Amino acid sequence: MGGGIIGLSLSIALHKRGLRVLVVERGEPGGEASYAAAGMLADCPLETPVALQALATASARMYPEFVLELQDESGMKVDLRDQGTLLLAPDHAEFLAQNPLPMPLTELEPALSEVKGPVAYLKERSVDPRALVAAALKAAKHREVDISSGTAATDLLLSDDRVTGIQTDRTHYSAPCVVNCAGAWAGSFSTHHFPTRPVKGQMLAVASAQHDVVCHVIRAPEVYLVPRSDGRIVIGSSLEEAGFDKRTDANTIQRLHQAAIRLVPALQEARILEDWAGLRPGTPDDLPILGATNTPGYFVATGHFRDGILLTPATAHVMAQVITGEKPDYDISAFSPLRFGCL
Repeated sequence: MGGGIIGLSLSIALHKRGLRVLVVERGEPGGEASYAAAGMLADCPLETPVALQALATASARMYPEFVLELQDESGMKVDLRDQGTLLLAPDHAEFLAQNPLPMPLTELEPALSEVKGPVAYLKERSVDPRALVAAALKAAKHREVDISSGTAATDLLLSDDRVTGIQTDRTHYSAPCVVNCAGAWAGSFSTHHFPTRPVKGQMLAVASAQHDVVCHVIRAPEVYLVPRSDGRIVIGSSLEEAGFDKRTDANTIQRLHQAAIRLVPALQEARILEDWAGLRPGTPDDLPILGATNTPGYFVATGHFRDGILLTPATAHVMAQVITGEKPDYDISAFSPLRFGCL
């Protein structure tokens, strides 16, 4: 249940293990948080919860092989960049000193305005989530994963307290195993009410006449910039408790745009291409929900909050292991759905 990048990648991982897989998606596959994300593969200790650090680091390291496989199977190019990140975090001078710049800042990013305080260089990658989702969808179809789009799952089907399939708004599907990858909607089923909620994020993309005006991901306290290889620069992002409201607000978009211009004055001349909002799946402790429930055959992989793109390879890998009865390579006990006491 759920055809975002988590559901699509898990479907591929399960198919590799010989399972027949159906993805049921309420809208278009990859059309929600995955499509709206910035694509920073940020496993920085300053920004990653301690309990999530090991899995985040492992997932970041898996990305080159993960992308290569998707490109091979889909025949599509995924824009995975490894120029690194410039982190402006003036309150963390000790950490910044441990991650020094490889060369003067004026050489790394000539268009960056004068920065007061230290700047760290992180060997992070970034990826274009839209290209990633498109490649994952094509790779899944190439593997003959079945995909039902425009079909909202409404509940589980149970018999003798174990899963037998799902009910949708159109029909029902029989299956001995169901995985809830429904993101912000994961808690909307009557069986096992997971405490996920939508956390809105607004963003915009600009294009500058000056090519490579920004080469690195730049993260500052008030805004971040994520360049794409085609010349676009993604600017984000807000964090808003706004329910399932995906409307953008002109004032918020303007605030982000102006913050970006203060960082890189040359963006004053850049053309705004689009703005949008996405709904991240948040949880009460800001950690994902991964693993088996106490209902045989029912599993969950959701609640990735701001790290869905980053955690995709590791989530697909470890959840495929859990579902097929293998010993998982990574300890995911801290992310168990049982921790909320709602099962």
